[in-house]
Amino acid sequence: MTVPLLHVEGLVRDYTLPRPHLFAAAAKLRVLHGVSLSVPHGGSLGIVGESGSGKSTLARSVLVLERPQAGSVKLNGMDLFALTPSELRAARRHIQAVFQDPYGSLDPRMRAGRIVAEPVASLEPQVHAAARRERVLAMLNAVGLPGTAAGKYPHEFSGGQRQRIAIARALITGPALVVADEPVSALDVSVQAQVLALMRDLQQRLGLAWLFISHDLAVVRGITAEVAVLYRGRIVEQGPTAEVFRAPLHPYTQALVAAVPRPGQPSPGQPPPGQPRRAAAAWTETAPPPDGCAYAPRCRFVQARCQQQRPALTAAGGRAAACHFPLG
Repeated sequence: MTVPLLHVEGLVRDYTLPRPHLFAAAAKLRVLHGVSLSVPHGGSLGIVGESGSGKSTLARSVLVLERPQAGSVKLNGMDLFALTPSELRAARRHIQAVFQDPYGSLDPRMRAGRIVAEPVASLEPQVHAAARRERVLAMLNAVGLPGTAAGKYPHEFSGGQRQRIAIARALITGPALVVADEPVSALDVSVQAQVLALMRDLQQRLGLAWLFISHDLAVVRGITAEVAVLYRGRIVEQGPTAEVFRAPLHPYTQALVAAVPRPGQPSPGQPPPGQPRRAAAAWTETAPPPDGCAYAPRCRFVQARCQQQRPALTAAGGRAAACHFPLG
């Protein structure tokens, strides 16, 4: 059996909320509820969902920037949370990130060449300066920037060029997996298309795997082969991207797809069908969260069973959905 490049199993992440007063019980907010997923070597998995669904928390956990309460993150079979600090430092060469804001993710006091070279200087200190500079120039060329860009500061570039610098920085150590958290949402639509085309090309040329996180279904449709739909910290549907968006099995996925504007049609409006979204309920040890489907308060197909029993993510025919009464 082939070991996937990335395997996330049963990831649980809680945050402790501020106490309303000194003697109140500490309340917790569960942002990830046992999330499991895999990304094959050279593959691409999209994570979609509305704000507050846990997408960025998942990204930070995969990058070992936050430690979960339960679960594991394995890269090539290595449990990243079980590694020593020195072992984790070595493993970081193989998993890198591209973040949302190309304006905030680059140090304005550093020239582009130094920004791109920073991971090599930190993770591969044995590489001497001349070889490091050669790698920087080669990587800038790979993302469509001239070698002269190495001597410029971030404010001298456009938003799309800054994100290309961020991509070059992520790729210079030769990672097998790149976690991209909303990497084009801060860019103009025309620039988005150019950066996405670059990311697809880099995947094919370098054999990269992408974990691509976005709220924009059109972006995910254009770059990923598989997609997982996240709702309140749970995967409610997963499968091939084209099939999931063509014929959703979960009512929440159907609502997301229906909310995408289409040329020549009236705007579908912002909120998905059903009741307005409410913040996830906090809980304590003496008052755990209720059972039932988390989407039930908003679902137009809700039945009594949905409010009493939480549906499991059930696989069938290459697809999976957490719904008692899947569509289709």
